[in-house]
Amino acid sequence: MIFRVPKEELLFPDPTLGEEDGLLAVGGDLSPERLILAYHYGIFPWFSFRDSREPHWYCPMRRFVIFPHEIHVSHSMRSLINSNRYVVSINRDFHGVITGCGKAQNRIEQEGAWLGEEIIEAYSELHRRGYAASVEVWDAYDLVGGLYGVTINGCFIGESMFSLVPNASKLALIGLARHMQDLRWKLIDCQLETPHLRSMGARFIPYDDYMRMLNPAYFNHHTTEEL
Repeated sequence: MIFRVPKEELLFPDPTLGEEDGLLAVGGDLSPERLILAYHYGIFPWFSFRDSREPHWYCPMRRFVIFPHEIHVSHSMRSLINSNRYVVSINRDFHGVITGCGKAQNRIEQEGAWLGEEIIEAYSELHRRGYAASVEVWDAYDLVGGLYGVTINGCFIGESMFSLVPNASKLALIGLARHMQDLRWKLIDCQLETPHLRSMGARFIPYDDYMRMLNPAYFNHHTTEEL
């Protein structure tokens, strides 16, 4: 069932009542408060900004995740890392990463493009508030790849990644996983299944297992009406 989220109220329907593809609701806005609430329950916006004037909210019941200690680093990637050709950083250039994700490979012009100016501004505000982070890959002073996502309770919910040179997004993901291991953070939510992410260790877990790590309080006050 697809619900309508009113702009006037800060709430979402029960995440378990959405469609099979994860679509849960339409409407609301991309305010920081609404986004933070959504991510605490595994809900995220995903919609074509040219085809819809309001957000579409998804919450899949099978979550495609990477546990940081399970990240797979191939022999070729180990060789690339050991070559020290590229430098990986955290939160050095969030704006460069999010705009790179939107424009790389001419994505902004493609049908169904979702990372437009409204999304960029919304997640930039989350970054300013400490709820979004970026990983950058540098070739000397040039930003050649990276990824960004939302951080909630020791979990990283990935939003997008890009590469301007071969394997830059893999370097960013490996760098993120290693950084999370140091911090003893719990998981990387990949949101969508791809062969690229599966090859690096991503696997499906049930929504309930995901929520136990993301937001244990969910099980203390969950109702079937609204959050």
